[in-house]
Amino acid sequence: MTDPGAGPLSSSGPAVRTPQRLRGGVLGMADIAAATMANVGPAMSFFFGFAFLATTAGVASPLTIVAAGIAVALLGNTLAQFSRAHPSAGSFITFVGKTFGPVSAVTTALLAALGYIIAMASVIAISGGFVQITLHHYTGVDLPWIIWTLLLTGVAVVLMLRGIVVSTKWAGYFFGVEMLVLVVVSIAAIVNNRGHLSFDPFLPSHISRGFKGLAAGFPLAVYLFIGWENSAALAEETENPRRNVGRAVFSSVAIMSASYVLFSYATVTGFDYDVDKLAAAQIPFVEVAHSTLGVLAFAAYLGGLTSTLGVLVAGINSQARLVFNAGREGLLPSFFGYVHPTRRTPTNAIVTFTAIALLIIGGWGLGHLLGDQGGSMNPVVFFTESSTLGTILILLVYLASNIALPLYYRRYRPQEFRVIRHLVLPALGALAILVPLYYLAKPGQPAPYNWFPYAALAILLLAVAYATLLVRRDPTLAERVGSIVADAD
Repeated sequence: MTDPGAGPLSSSGPAVRTPQRLRGGVLGMADIAAATMANVGPAMSFFFGFAFLATTAGVASPLTIVAAGIAVALLGNTLAQFSRAHPSAGSFITFVGKTFGPVSAVTTALLAALGYIIAMASVIAISGGFVQITLHHYTGVDLPWIIWTLLLTGVAVVLMLRGIVVSTKWAGYFFGVEMLVLVVVSIAAIVNNRGHLSFDPFLPSHISRGFKGLAAGFPLAVYLFIGWENSAALAEETENPRRNVGRAVFSSVAIMSASYVLFSYATVTGFDYDVDKLAAAQIPFVEVAHSTLGVLAFAAYLGGLTSTLGVLVAGINSQARLVFNAGREGLLPSFFGYVHPTRRTPTNAIVTFTAIALLIIGGWGLGHLLGDQGGSMNPVVFFTESSTLGTILILLVYLASNIALPLYYRRYRPQEFRVIRHLVLPALGALAILVPLYYLAKPGQPAPYNWFPYAALAILLLAVAYATLLVRRDPTLAERVGSIVADAD
């Protein structure tokens, strides 16, 4: 059976009759791999996520990162196999919709859009928060973080609106700076502490509470990799996306896994394997940089700043394209499907995505002011809270994609179906997703985390209800889901 969605966009429905295309073939494999790793933002993610991970998993937290890297590679297989068969700027939305139908496509579009916007709100906030921390540390100046957030977000949006080539190259430059800083500091810390190096961080016996500690730390380690899927949404602008998207995914996951293991080993070594002391530090890696490099530790702050900028540009670039493609195919309002006539960028999707993320920050901050304890919102705390809620929604999308892969290949490409690649690996990927979902949703968590699962469930039910109504009103949606293939003429 051939894929019925591989043809041109249907003109019988209310969607745009002539679909607008992004600029095709302008990015190479190295470009989208760099953009993917910039979206992961290793400095930003590690700076603000590792202390919590070490507290949960203990000295052997690097081993937890290894487990997370394997799990993300399993998810990468699903993305690579779908992109090989049906490359699309819609990424997960297209893949799930092609398998399960238009209701699932609209539902996935809403979950992915909201999940990524909520998660990106945490990045937007921490970009200004990190500038505030850096300036206060070196100059004593303490300007409100929201000023820096608005300034950096404005710079990122301008870069994105100039075009995918310009913005992707800048994201790559930012990533290069942060990686150079992280690697230099890590190697220097390991050399500085060479007298008491140990293999303890890689021994299962040093994971706090054994398997329970590994399982509890696993979702935190997986979050370090969020953004690994960036390259799939850039498929339409990538040369030979059927080959290059998968290569970019696997190379990015491999590089990030090895890098995180290096950073984490350097950090626990720098704190002399004292997890309590590590957890008490505001930014553990920066503390290690101070103890190792002294005044040159400023480079670590510079790496964190370039990391947040890289995530802003690369993250919004790719995630807004999911929204754009959903608007182009009629799954979301057609307003999002607009492309700038000269630069070929999804202008409306980028601007709206960013504006909603800023509104979420404002609403969350207002909630802090009006809450029981009152007071202003701490961007570091908000980073953890907002990213957690967004991650729950994103994990649901990952889970649906892993379930969809074997069904898609059995239905549309039975001659290419392989048991290991298209059944066993996505099944393992689905199991790997269930672990962090359980620990993010289990009862007994402190506020506000205790209501996040209910919020996610409410969003899911509302998305299904909206999708069902939309499909009833417009039966032609089934024809338009995945109708625009990235490398089609």
